[in-house]
Amino acid sequence: MNSATVRGLLVRGMLAGLAAGLLALAVAYFLGEPRVDAAIAYEDAHTHEHGMEAVSRTMQSTGGLATGVLVYGVAFGGIAALAFCFALGRIGRFGPRATALLLSSAALIAVYVVPFLKYPANPPSVGEPDTIGKRTLLYFLMMALGVLLSIATVILGKRLAPRLGNWNATIAAGAFFALVIGLAYAFLPAVNEVPKDFSATLLWQFRLAALAIQLTLWTTFGLVFGHLADRVLAPRPAAADTNAVKHTTPVPH
Repeated sequence: MNSATVRGLLVRGMLAGLAAGLLALAVAYFLGEPRVDAAIAYEDAHTHEHGMEAVSRTMQSTGGLATGVLVYGVAFGGIAALAFCFALGRIGRFGPRATALLLSSAALIAVYVVPFLKYPANPPSVGEPDTIGKRTLLYFLMMALGVLLSIATVILGKRLAPRLGNWNATIAAGAFFALVIGLAYAFLPAVNEVPKDFSATLLWQFRLAALAIQLTLWTTFGLVFGHLADRVLAPRPAAADTNAVKHTTPVPH
C-alpha cells in the first residue's frame, strides 16, 4: 500500500470518525446527559459544600460534550484507519468493508468493553476525589491490556491456523484472550465507591447509556469507513468499461 493510499485512508478514517462522533453525540445528549443531571442533583442533595464552577453545567452539556465526543471520534478514527492499513490482508481474506467492521468490533471490545466490565462507568457523583488518580490508572491499564492482548490473540490465531485449522485456531486464541482477561480481573484491585443510598436504577441507566455511546460510535465508524475504504481500494472502473464498450461495439455501415 503506497503512501498516497495510506494518506487517503487516514483522511477518510478521520471523516468517518467525525460522522460517528456526531451520532454518538446525539446518543450522549439524549441518553447520557439526563442521567448526569440526576446524579448531580443527588450529589447536591447530599453535600453542603458547593464550590464555584469553572465551567457552567449548560456549557458542559453542550459545547463541552460536543468538543469531547467529536475530538475523540476524529482521533480514534485516524488511529483506526492506520490500524486498518496494517491489518488489511493480514487477518484473513476479508475485503475492506469486512476488515473495517472486524477492526471496529475489536476496538470496541479492547478499548471499551474490557475495561468497562472491570471498572464500569460511574456518574460524576460516584467515587472518592482522593482515589481518582488510582481509578484512572487502573482503567487505562485495563485498556492497554485489552489492546495488547487483542493483537497477541490475532498473532496466536494465525500461527495456530496451519496446525489446527482456522476454526480451531480461532477458538483456541479466543480462549487464550478470555483466560488472560479473567486473570487480570481476578488479580487487579476492585473499585466499589457507589454510595449505599444511590439509586441502582440510575446507576444502571447511566452505564447502559455509556455503553450505547461507544456502541454507536464504533458501529457507525465501521460501516462508514468500510464504505469509504472500499471506494478507495476498489474503485468502480466505470470510465474504463465505457471506453471498452465503445471500442468493442461494432459500428453499423
